[in-house]
Amino acid sequence: MSLQRKVAIVTGGGQGIGKAIASSFLKEGLHVAIAEIDEDAGKETEAEFQHLGSIQFIHTDVSNEDSIKNLIGETVNKFGGIDVLVNNAAIANPKNPPITELSLDDWNKTISINLTGVFLCTKHSVPYLRKNKGTVINIASTRALMSEDNTEAYSAAKGGILSLTHALAISLDSDIRVNCISPGWIEVSDWQKQAKRLQPELTEQDHQQHPAGRVGKPEDVASLVVYLASPEADFITGANFVVDGGMTRKMIYL
Repeated sequence: MSLQRKVAIVTGGGQGIGKAIASSFLKEGLHVAIAEIDEDAGKETEAEFQHLGSIQFIHTDVSNEDSIKNLIGETVNKFGGIDVLVNNAAIANPKNPPITELSLDDWNKTISINLTGVFLCTKHSVPYLRKNKGTVINIASTRALMSEDNTEAYSAAKGGILSLTHALAISLDSDIRVNCISPGWIEVSDWQKQAKRLQPELTEQDHQQHPAGRVGKPEDVASLVVYLASPEADFITGANFVVDGGMTRKMIYL
């Protein structure tokens, strides 16, 4: 797909979907900077994928502007520019407290990492992306479109990414394409760092909830990211792609 020797940044690239994206990019011949706050995950992924191509782990906190500036500077110094930015880094509150118990600190932390991080990474990448007529791919979630109980901060951040995507696509015009992917249920247990890596434990019922007949894999998202980064997708911008095996289209009656 003519991605050889292009340079990509993947935030949250040490585990989960981000790790799968980094792997797919390397196999397509891109140079990859993985921006990761978890040093163990970042170093493990860098070592694990070294044989696939040119990869650099850069310790990064996407909620910190100085850390983002360092990420951009190190990437440019190492690889000479930036062609693709994948804004994937995110956190979720595992406790999912009700809105009356959700602290302002937890709300702000979720918004800062999941949404403000997308803004900051894009802001500081734009000069280099514009020079190379590059592309931004944001990873949102089907939580931007539908919800479970007590996911206000996460859902709000992911919904913000959808809006930010089309706003950026218009502002950056033909210089930089900006698109978004909203994954549904993607099983990432076997894409975690070694200390947390598990074999997926999925039931037949889990798979049959999906019209596609199975739970999603990180590779399902990564393959679309590769396409959207490629010249073949140069007529696509401002779009959101739902990758969820059809779950958001399935009506459920109890």
